[in-house]
Amino acid sequence: MRSLFNRLSLVSGLVLLSGMAALAATKPNIVLVMTDDQGWGQMGFYNHPVLKTPSLDAMAANGLRLNRFYAGAPNCSPTRATVMTGRTNDRTGVENHGFPLRLQEKALPRAMKKAGYATGHFGKWHLNGYTGPGAPILKDDARSPGGFGFDEWLSVSNFFDRDPLLSRKGKFEDYKGDSSEIVVDEALKFIRKQVDGKKPFFVVIWFGTPHSPFMSIEEDMKAFDGLDGESRKHYGEMVAMDRSIGALRKGLRAMEVHDDTLLWFNSDNGGLPRIKPETVGGLRGFKNSVYEGGLRVPCVIEWPSTIKAGRVSNCPAGTFDIFPTIVDVLGLPSDTLLQPVDGVSIKPLFSKDLVRRTKPMGFRHTNRAAFLDNNLKLVSLDVKGGKYAIYDLAKDPDEKTDIQEQRPGLAKRMIQQFKEWNASVDASYAGKDYPEGRVSPDHPPRKNWPETEEYAPYIEGWKDRPEFKRYLNKKK
Repeated sequence: MRSLFNRLSLVSGLVLLSGMAALAATKPNIVLVMTDDQGWGQMGFYNHPVLKTPSLDAMAANGLRLNRFYAGAPNCSPTRATVMTGRTNDRTGVENHGFPLRLQEKALPRAMKKAGYATGHFGKWHLNGYTGPGAPILKDDARSPGGFGFDEWLSVSNFFDRDPLLSRKGKFEDYKGDSSEIVVDEALKFIRKQVDGKKPFFVVIWFGTPHSPFMSIEEDMKAFDGLDGESRKHYGEMVAMDRSIGALRKGLRAMEVHDDTLLWFNSDNGGLPRIKPETVGGLRGFKNSVYEGGLRVPCVIEWPSTIKAGRVSNCPAGTFDIFPTIVDVLGLPSDTLLQPVDGVSIKPLFSKDLVRRTKPMGFRHTNRAAFLDNNLKLVSLDVKGGKYAIYDLAKDPDEKTDIQEQRPGLAKRMIQQFKEWNASVDASYAGKDYPEGRVSPDHPPRKNWPETEEYAPYIEGWKDRPEFKRYLNKKK
């Protein structure tokens, strides 16, 4: 009898292990790609007058294009915080560029690691608390990508350009070539290791392109000879970036993981002013604005095994939806996300044509805010002063006509909704969401790395590097 019991136990165990293996095999790989300062209009499929993006166009043709996708904030670090947490930036303490993400937050890479994924970060980080150009991240930096759950990382603190100096888990490495192509190549090497080891991978590739300073080779600028010098270099950078997207997709296909990889592309904020042709596709405002031009960004999602080719959605979505969507796709526990969460899962958009978003989207940045309920948008350029405008984007996409007087009931309701959301963000900012009920006293302030003690040993050796010259050779 015992022998029969043992055989049954063995069979049951093998069935369980087989089931677990099958579950692991069905986990999609996930790659998140984000550009730096690319405007909503800077895509070939939006008929940009000079820029061609054949790789991104091909990705869109084979996947889902989100026409109303929003960065979580109008500049870089805050938006990156929304990707990592699913929460609006001020909840996490990342008020503006260069502010550090709190270690008390529940971070996406930690969740992926716990779910059995190999995790890697490549490129710009800008969540470790430093302003200044992109410096290689120090090995003992508690808020490095490794501090938030990335197994491997090749990263810099902020924007980076051609011939970058990067940090591989604290070891500085000098590269030659276009920064976008370099980080994609390094990410593909990481992916190859995981494919060979039959382990699902979660990879974040955050470009430094097309953030200033603009640096491009002549070959990539040929199509833009009629433009001014800075615009020509800016668009040249984007040619190389698009080429790197092509290399990424080609690499995934060559490794035969393309079909089972969810590849998500978007920008971190609206486009730049003073670039010609303009960057935001005719929207109002640019980077650092809470109008559409500062918040709405290009977004394409490709997942061949799940998303049918050629899908287009006009349903509002944003960067704070990325983490909740991944939680939904993988069936992770509900406590994976720290509450309150601002994002929602947009997994339904992968297969359905949804017109309306069920939850309003709130944005807060340096005493300015926006609150979007589908086509209705509240804008405040002075939150503390209680000043608001409300626009109907369906009738007024240029955000020119404040409808408060015409629709006082709607305005009252929307302002009240915003105030309630804003109060909840204030509570989060104060640390009320954490088990301790407060922000950790060890959480540091924002610092300019060229003026810090920890980077002092490197200043002399870096002062003649093109990317650092104007920051390290200031007259005293």
